[in-house]
Amino acid sequence: MYNIFIIYTGGTIGMVKDPETGTFIPFDFELIEKNLPDLSRLNYKLTVHSFEPIIDSSNMRPSIWLEMAQIIRDNYAHYDGFVILHGSDTMAYSASMLSFLLEGLQKPVVFSGSQLPIGEIRTDARENLMTALEIASGKKDGRSLVQEVCILFDNKLFRGNRSFKYNSDKFEAFRSPNYPVLAEAGIHIRYNEEVLLDNTDKDFICHYHIDNRVGVLKLFPGISAETIQAVLNSDVRSIVMETFGSGNTMTDAWFLDLLADAIKSGKNILDISQCKVGSVELGRYETSQGLQAIGILNGYDMTFETAVTKLMYLQGEFESQEEVAYWIQQPIRGELTKND
Repeated sequence: MYNIFIIYTGGTIGMVKDPETGTFIPFDFELIEKNLPDLSRLNYKLTVHSFEPIIDSSNMRPSIWLEMAQIIRDNYAHYDGFVILHGSDTMAYSASMLSFLLEGLQKPVVFSGSQLPIGEIRTDARENLMTALEIASGKKDGRSLVQEVCILFDNKLFRGNRSFKYNSDKFEAFRSPNYPVLAEAGIHIRYNEEVLLDNTDKDFICHYHIDNRVGVLKLFPGISAETIQAVLNSDVRSIVMETFGSGNTMTDAWFLDLLADAIKSGKNILDISQCKVGSVELGRYETSQGLQAIGILNGYDMTFETAVTKLMYLQGEFESQEEVAYWIQQPIRGELTKND
C-alpha cells in the first residue's frame, strides 16, 4: 500500500454544488473517498491536510509557499509522494517556488487542480486527481520515478518550473514549450525517463527564506522614460525585464543609461523574453549588445513565473547581489537551458 499525502490549498477542484443554493462551495476533503468512490479500488492510504481557511489561488503569497514546503518537510520521511491540490491561476508560480525551496527531492510533489468543480458531470477533476495520485506513487526498482515538483493537468505531466497557464477555458490549461513533457497518461502512463531529474543519493534540504523584493519591467513600443524610472527606482533588489524576441530592446542612449544607473546602484536586472517559446540570446543582435555591455543578466528560456520566484528564492538565500546574479543564470532545478 502506498502512503500519499494530499495538501488541499483550495481551488476549483474541491468544489461541489450546494443542493439548496445551487452555488459551488468547498467540500470537506476528509470525505474524499465518499466523493470519489473509485479511490477505494486503489492501493493507497491517503492523508489529507486542508488549509483553513482554503485559499483562492489569486491570494497566493510567500508565507503560504513556506507553509507548504514545511508541511512536506515534516512529512517527507513517512510518505511515498505528495499531491498538492491548488487553484490553476497561480499554480505555475507555486510549483516553481516549491521546486526551489525543496532541494534534492527524491519523491514526487505533484500539483494538480481542475477547470471544473469536482461535482460537475463533465469535470476534469476526477481524472486529474486519480492520475496525480498514480504518479505520486510511481516507482521503478525501489525508487520514485518522479523526483521533482511537477504539474499534472489534462493527462500531461510537466516540470513545474517550466510550465505556465495559457488557457482559462480548455481542460488543456498548461503548456511547457521549452521543455519536453515528463509523462503522458493514456491507457498507461508513459514516462519520458530521459528528461526526468534524478536526485538519487542527494540530500533533501528544505529552504526557509524568501525575499520578495522583485520588480517587473515589461517593455512595449512607446514606453515612457517616466514609467521605466518608476520601476527602476522602486525599492527592490532585482528587476525582471520582459524584452522582445531573443532579448532585444530599443537602443536609445537614455534607455541604456537608465538601466546602467540602476545596475550601478546595486540592482540586478534579468532579461527574459516576452515570447513563450525560445530563449534570450544576448549579443545576437545589435539591439541586445548594449545590454551585455552594461551588465544585464541573461534569463535564457526561463518562464516569467520561474524568473520571479527564483529571484525571490535566491534573494532569501544570499545577501550578496553578486551571488544572486551568478545563480540566477545557472540551472539549479532544471529550470533553464543555457545556450552559450
